[in-house]
Amino acid sequence: MTIIKGAALLAAAATLAGCVDNKIDKTVDRGFDSHHLSDMQAGIWIDPTGCDHWIIDDGAEGYLSQRLDKYGKPVCSGAAPPNTAIGPYKKGSSVSDPI
Repeated sequence: MTIIKGAALLAAAATLAGCVDNKIDKTVDRGFDSHHLSDMQAGIWIDPTGCDHWIIDDGAEGYLSQRLDKYGKPVCSGAAPPNTAIGPYKKGSSVSDPI
């Protein structure tokens, strides 16, 4: 019974963790080398359906956002095959990424 209570408590804590302070400025990298995301280089990841997503990898954290046109519709440019990342998405950070 103690294991079940512990698991329930852990699940409740994990659920509530998503509710903490939604007013954080999400344009700033909050890692140990924190800086504004506009100082980093973005690349494009093409998802399995062929649509584009902005991608940034600073070595310790990663950022992904769907690429949208001015009307809010997904951009599916065909710039590369599906499941491919292109561009300098690992630039702009001094943290090395061995992967």
